[in-house]
Amino acid sequence: MPHQLDVKNVLVVTHEEGDGGRSFALSYGLSLARAAGAHVTVQAGTVRLDLPSAHGSAVVAGMVAAENRRLRELAERVAEQSRADSAMAGVICDTDASQLSYADLKARAIAQARVSDLSVVDADPSVVTIDGGLLRAVLFDSGRPTIVVPRGHDEFRCERVIIAWDGSAAASRAVASAMPFLKAASEVEIVCYVGEKDLSRSAAGADLAVALVRHGVNVAAKELPAGRDVAERLCEQAGLYHADLIVMGAFVHSPFHEWLFGGVTQAILRASPTPVLMAR
Repeated sequence: MPHQLDVKNVLVVTHEEGDGGRSFALSYGLSLARAAGAHVTVQAGTVRLDLPSAHGSAVVAGMVAAENRRLRELAERVAEQSRADSAMAGVICDTDASQLSYADLKARAIAQARVSDLSVVDADPSVVTIDGGLLRAVLFDSGRPTIVVPRGHDEFRCERVIIAWDGSAAASRAVASAMPFLKAASEVEIVCYVGEKDLSRSAAGADLAVALVRHGVNVAAKELPAGRDVAERLCEQAGLYHADLIVMGAFVHSPFHEWLFGGVTQAILRASPTPVLMAR
């Protein structure tokens, strides 16, 4: 990489729902921390089950206690593996495998994210699953950038980076948050989709390119027709460019609005072929 990656504190948020599935965010976050020489904190918590109906039945109470114990053991196993993997990678790692109520687990993730340089989470766009709720909380409430890691990506890279630029405040914050990665990249491409929204009063992609060149970023800008689906076009462009990372602003609507109308942010979380750095 042309420049040392200036990232010092990385938070990886995983959540054990009981299926024992692999967290690609964990592998990716440790790889990122190793590349940057950063400290990593792994929050591998799990939700404590508390069924009101269990209080009047010894059988049900026993089943709930057994499930809580199983989930706690799985989370502790993730934390133990994280410590072992980080030691092998030469990365300093703290872990938190607390079993809390969902509200407390979410609050702890947000609090930790607010004192980290960035958070790393697994891609799960669903607004009805626990993981999806944690993703949304960290992404939209932490005030810090988040890298969303799709399945299959366990190694951090940022040789080639795409910026999805629309001149918005969210896109501007994403670019500012991604500056360490943009400086470290060999090539950066700014993509501005024409026809998706009125950009007549926004800074053009070429203006952003000039500003980034002053920071030593090797960058080019291009305008492309938006077509019918901006998210699909962006994913296609990421594939053609062989991008290691997409940088974009995040937008949120009500869950009902996103279910009814979709949205670029939601679509990218579902379909991105590469990790995405988002900020809001």
